[in-house]
Amino acid sequence: MSYQENATDLGDGEVAALLFEYMPKIAAEHKTDSLLMLMADLGRQIVRADRCSLWLIDEERNELWTKVAHGVSELRIPLSAGFVGYSLKTGKPVLVEDAYRDSRFDRRSDIKSGYHTTSVMTMPLESDDRVMGVFQAINKIGDNVFFSKKDLERLKLISVYSAKTIESAIRAQKLESYAKQLERKAEELESAHMELIRILGEVSEFRSQEVGDHIHRVSEISRMIARYYGLSAEQQKLIYYASLLHDLGKVGIPDTVLKKGGRLTDSEYAQMKSHSIIGRTLLRDSKTDLLCMAADIAGAHHERWDGLGYPDKLKGENIPLAARICAVADVLDALSSPRCYKPAWAEKLVKDEILKSRGTHFQPELVDILIDHWDEFYSCYRPDGEFIKKGLLPPVK
Repeated sequence: MSYQENATDLGDGEVAALLFEYMPKIAAEHKTDSLLMLMADLGRQIVRADRCSLWLIDEERNELWTKVAHGVSELRIPLSAGFVGYSLKTGKPVLVEDAYRDSRFDRRSDIKSGYHTTSVMTMPLESDDRVMGVFQAINKIGDNVFFSKKDLERLKLISVYSAKTIESAIRAQKLESYAKQLERKAEELESAHMELIRILGEVSEFRSQEVGDHIHRVSEISRMIARYYGLSAEQQKLIYYASLLHDLGKVGIPDTVLKKGGRLTDSEYAQMKSHSIIGRTLLRDSKTDLLCMAADIAGAHHERWDGLGYPDKLKGENIPLAARICAVADVLDALSSPRCYKPAWAEKLVKDEILKSRGTHFQPELVDILIDHWDEFYSCYRPDGEFIKKGLLPPVK
């Protein structure tokens, strides 16, 4: 039913019914634009206006704007323009019977929209002792062609409710926008952090490409083991990046030892083993979960399940889980890829060696994971495997 077909003003009971009808809709709406439309519709019905608009201040552009003027698109006017500007400036309502006879009327909106304004009401939208906008009703509909003081009181009622509701919505949107900004910043920081970890892990690559590729392969295998072990996606991610630093301590090992092609002497082997302590020392004072895990891995990935490893002869579950996982990945890679002092082992020999180390060098459950999913793990090292495709292993000749 159109407004023209129902020409009588609403009774107080009908006004109350409309308020109760709209309140749940308004409470459920969090977008400012949609709230403005709901409020304008509510105001139009209660005061029996042809149009209602909520004008809000755009502080950045120093303008008043509305997106909800019925039948028209967004309108913008100067802060001081027309009846709306008057209400904004003075904080007072306006009640006018013939807009064109009032010097405060700004005809630009009518000229732009092709509309003809006659009777007008405005009411400031006040929240927290400030005027944030103006509620405007245009052209009374019904037997009474002018808005009354009772209409003005009803518009004031809606304006108080609208101002508080819209202010809350704007604050919520600002908080949401701020939260998204913080989230983006956090993602950028995390990305930069992870990139720094990758670069730090590749420090040794400048001395040995072989070692640099090794750390990436170990990280990939460690993440796969962690997944099958049942660790969370977040823990899998941490172990992937932390494993990049498992050989960080090798920055302190002389090239004569690190790149030696033959068997190491006892003294050289002692120097090589010290990379675990060096890596842990470099990382141990960190407060982040990632670098704490990296310190555990760097310091304990050469410990053994039976307690015969180094540097601390830790045994069983006294060895950090991430280090136990990385230890399996480290040995799998060491056996399956060529080094300056040896060729890659044959697949069967690698598998036999891993099985032989179950319960001695490695936690039994981790070996079981590797064996149960052997094709998936070892396929990375085959001639058509992912490591060769990614350039992490030299092509098989």
